[in-house]
Amino acid sequence: MPTASVRIDGRLDDGGWRLASPLTDFVQAEPVEGVPPGDPMEVRLLYDEDALFVAARMFTRAPSEIQAPMSRRDEGTEQAEHVFISLDTYLDRRTAYTFGVTAAGVRFDHYHADDNRSNTDRGFDPVWEARVSVDEDGWVAEMRIPFNQLRFTNTGAQVWGMNIYRLVPGGNEEVYWSLVRRTERVWASRFGELHGILGIRPTTRIELLPYVASSATVTARRDEADPFGGDHDLLGRAGLDMKMGFGPNLTLDATINPDFGQIEADPAEVNLTAFETFFDERRPFFLEGSRLLAGEPAEDRGAEYFYSRRIGARPGESPAGDFVEHPSTTTTLGAAKVTGRLPTGTSVGILGALTTAESARTYDVRSAAFNRVRVAPWTTYGVGRVQQEFGPAGSTVAFLGTALHRDLTVGDPLASLLTRNAFSASGDSLLRFKDGEYEIGMNLGLSHVAGGAPAIAKIQSSSARYFQRPDARHVTYDTSRTSMTGVKGGFRAERRSGRHWLWQAAGAFVSPEFEVNDAGRLSAADEMSASAEIEYRETQPGPLFRNYALKLFSDRQWNYDRDLQESHVSSELEVTWRNFWETEFDIDFELPAQDQRLTRGGPSMATPRGWSANLETGNRDAATTRSALRLEYGDNEDGGFMFAISGEMTMRPAPRWQLSIRPGYERRVDDQQYVTTLEGGRAETFGRRYIFAFIDRSTISSEVRLNYTFKPDLGLEFYGEPFAASGRFYNFGELDAPRSRVRRVYGTRGTQTAVESDGSLTVTDGAASFALRNRDFNVRSFRSNLVLRWEWRPGSTLYVVWQQNREESAVRTERVGLGDLFGSLRSTGDNIFAIKTTIWFGVR
Repeated sequence: MPTASVRIDGRLDDGGWRLASPLTDFVQAEPVEGVPPGDPMEVRLLYDEDALFVAARMFTRAPSEIQAPMSRRDEGTEQAEHVFISLDTYLDRRTAYTFGVTAAGVRFDHYHADDNRSNTDRGFDPVWEARVSVDEDGWVAEMRIPFNQLRFTNTGAQVWGMNIYRLVPGGNEEVYWSLVRRTERVWASRFGELHGILGIRPTTRIELLPYVASSATVTARRDEADPFGGDHDLLGRAGLDMKMGFGPNLTLDATINPDFGQIEADPAEVNLTAFETFFDERRPFFLEGSRLLAGEPAEDRGAEYFYSRRIGARPGESPAGDFVEHPSTTTTLGAAKVTGRLPTGTSVGILGALTTAESARTYDVRSAAFNRVRVAPWTTYGVGRVQQEFGPAGSTVAFLGTALHRDLTVGDPLASLLTRNAFSASGDSLLRFKDGEYEIGMNLGLSHVAGGAPAIAKIQSSSARYFQRPDARHVTYDTSRTSMTGVKGGFRAERRSGRHWLWQAAGAFVSPEFEVNDAGRLSAADEMSASAEIEYRETQPGPLFRNYALKLFSDRQWNYDRDLQESHVSSELEVTWRNFWETEFDIDFELPAQDQRLTRGGPSMATPRGWSANLETGNRDAATTRSALRLEYGDNEDGGFMFAISGEMTMRPAPRWQLSIRPGYERRVDDQQYVTTLEGGRAETFGRRYIFAFIDRSTISSEVRLNYTFKPDLGLEFYGEPFAASGRFYNFGELDAPRSRVRRVYGTRGTQTAVESDGSLTVTDGAASFALRNRDFNVRSFRSNLVLRWEWRPGSTLYVVWQQNREESAVRTERVGLGDLFGSLRSTGDNIFAIKTTIWFGVR
């Protein structure tokens, strides 16, 4: 019904609402599926040429007991009573927008890119309004959702899919307008329909988001000779983000000199593996629409064609020097993307970005000379994906391509380290049957990299493939190659919905030459895998359980030599008790196999039989004080073991305060820790010594979050992570023979050892003698952020940030304890102070 007489103030005293007929036919999904809600609710809808208006009246028998804690936008919804409306504006029974508000007035929004209620894109941040009020009958929510924040078909009469949801955490009650049963994982395919929106037309949507920012870095001086330590760097910058709509279907997002500084730090770690650690994306520009660009692989073995954190990442190459000032990021000059969905059911995502060349400064103490060395060239990134929907169940077929070009010339030192061009192309399909109950997914893709021979040789010898392995029968390490092409594929068949039985079967392969780490991410190539899972579940509440599920899982992986690389058999039991507490227990058995990567370029090495178990329990998510405990234990037949205990507690001492603590402790002994490779070995190991040791590692850490919300659009947030880790190496020895896990332990079998004053180990083996440096470590760090975040008008935000990065390390054998955890607060490091504001302008 059209209207122009509604004010968004959280009250239903506007005349227009009296003309709208209320929706009242709501039903429970929890705790008793299909019955009327414990407290009734009414929802009214109006619209004008610019926006959809939603008014929801939630009746409550005890208004004083409404859970309404404060939090910032998009957070805290599990503990707060809230209502949301989901709109399938294309009526494709697959995608949906969600707009919601809590009883405290906290807004949240997300986008469903597929028909899965748990698969949400929280990078979707439209500009819209919501207000609430509480009275003697319960509470009221009003929302105004501008049509220019939605995409829809360009027709006269709109027919949209719609669902409305209410959570009452105090009674563990979930209420729907169109019931989504607890046995189903679907979402938009179960919506009802919204009719009656007439005469709205797409508008030319232009949103401008200029920003200004300033930061200062105070670096603690670690070495008096370091000319780069102790600087007080004051920087200022400005830029512009722009969003432009092309009709109702496509949106252009562009950014000039973007500010991609992270508000929240990545977690601390000590990585002793040969593989890169991949952190989640946190930058808003890349988060929105990321699921469309990422695609839907049928079986993910750690490979992605596009990994957005490659853009603007810290340059990977570091020059030699007594002291080096290395850029922490690569400057992104500009980026743009086009996303949307056409009336034909075709979804489109295209992204391009340009990063500038970067240089590091070096200082030589002896000559007192400064130098500047280029560590990153100008680089262009491109990624595009087109997805077509078909069939009544929402099946899809899609094609994706990525491209990267670095401005490298012949003779450029970086040309021996980095590829010049990298491309990939892939297709994936998802076939859905019986209204989404069954799915079959398939994907197939190829990659191609080209550059100087040294750069391609570096890729061949990287931890993802190790072509130089002396016992490899199916690959050749060729230092003259200037390009490399590989393929990847997989399939998945799954029953996703059903009363009791669910199952999944999957297979995948990644050829040895497959490489996407320039624009994507890949931990390991040269893989073939097969897995199967079967699950029995009961979703109807009984005398002891509300629901439970028992799963059995098997996974096997081979290389292209048909050598078994991994073999797991596991089971998992998940239980939700009558009081809504949840418990999970799983046990995993790892069978003996080979590992072609343990020796890091040497021959294949056997791995032992082992097992591990995990027990986790916690109370309901909606509790005002939430807690969880997790215990893990495992060992293997060669003396390795692992014990870990971690927990989480979230408290709300008052509605505006939230304190969350996540402590954790882990002790593990790794029996196959790679140390180094030396020449002079026996003929059985191809003339080299592949040296391993036991390592006794301890890690203790705690994430702490303390938030105070002045009002839904103004809050102060603190995040801190004290971290301490130690490791002691012992029982050094070398691999006895290929494909074995037996080692010649130094100090036995004709070898002698001597511990030097610096902790290093001198080994004598016949006429040969060599030294192994002391690798024991003790690391302490503290990372924290204090952020004042104020959305001072819709779409415009002010940030004031204080960030700390403290760290110190030493060669010590002592195991870390609580004293080291708190001692990390006294470590030296950097203090970064920043202020940034954005100003949103909407233009029609």
